[in-house]
Amino acid sequence: MKKRILIISTMYPSQKYPSFGIFVENQVKRIRQNGYSADLLVIKNPKMGKANLIIKYGVWFLKWLDLVVRKRQRYDVIHAHYAFPSGLLGLWLKRMIKVPLIITVHGGDLDKMANINQRIKRYTTDILQAADHVIAVGSRLEKQLMQEYQIDAAKISLLNMGVNRSIFYPMSKTDLRKGQQLNEEGPIILFVGNIIENKGVRELLQAFEQLEMSQAALYIIGAIKEPAYYQVLQQYIADHAIENVHFLPAADQQTVARWMNIADVQVVPSYIEGFGLVALEAMSCHTPVVGSHVGGLQYLLADQAGLSVEPKDPSALKQAIEQVLHDPELRENMILNGEAKADNNDQEKLIQSLFTIYDR
Repeated sequence: MKKRILIISTMYPSQKYPSFGIFVENQVKRIRQNGYSADLLVIKNPKMGKANLIIKYGVWFLKWLDLVVRKRQRYDVIHAHYAFPSGLLGLWLKRMIKVPLIITVHGGDLDKMANINQRIKRYTTDILQAADHVIAVGSRLEKQLMQEYQIDAAKISLLNMGVNRSIFYPMSKTDLRKGQQLNEEGPIILFVGNIIENKGVRELLQAFEQLEMSQAALYIIGAIKEPAYYQVLQQYIADHAIENVHFLPAADQQTVARWMNIADVQVVPSYIEGFGLVALEAMSCHTPVVGSHVGGLQYLLADQAGLSVEPKDPSALKQAIEQVLHDPELRENMILNGEAKADNNDQEKLIQSLFTIYDR
């Protein structure tokens, strides 16, 4: 009989916010399709701000209390995404009902959340050391767990979320552009991700401004998570009279996959990046990727699967974008090597490793 899993996450998509934590939902679907029972204790509201945080985390905690006190559900495994705060609820529940706890660290929980203050750092360390198993989505995170958090290597698995190749696959660029009614004659540059400072959108705008291609177009797809930062971007565009920049709202995976196929190059200029799934999705669509030499992204772009530059360097970013657009041989090599990376990180292959962890 398959195990009963409790999934805890601060990110999970809804009809209103279809891209919020979509990678967690994709994994949950595969878990259920393979016969496991998966219950959810998740947050589906991406809104920030003090009032929103108090409400959504308060409701989330009350649901946890209801689970523990009234329902007393029995589980075989607790799987928390992000060490803190998801892992904290998982740890409390582990100690109450004596159930194994698995933590998946995604990068932001170690690089950003744990560094907010010393208390959260201690919580993060205690959670990771008390967990029965820890999954790292990238090689750098695996090393960080061992070196900074003193986690035994035997308790760590290197396992990213994988790319859904039934959604992200090569399509006809010409047909898609016609269907989208795009009239751009020049190259299309794409960014997909939350519009926040750490994603390097301003540097992308500066790089785009420097491009010697008057007909190039930049499409930015994502949720505005930091309104003040978004206003800074809009002011920069207005002050510098930058043309052909288009902001589009966060979209479902099918829509994102179409845009990745439409684009001539995808740019991931993040300051920090645990793994860089969005880059892998572009590779799976045979779209060349330029990204920052940070976190797990630097490993993903290695072996000529993409071009990487130092973060916060618009000039280097501009040069890499031009190199991809002007060098057909380089593009072909990146597409071939990116396809190999996508195949090796197919979620259908990787999910079996997760089931092995659950079952043992």
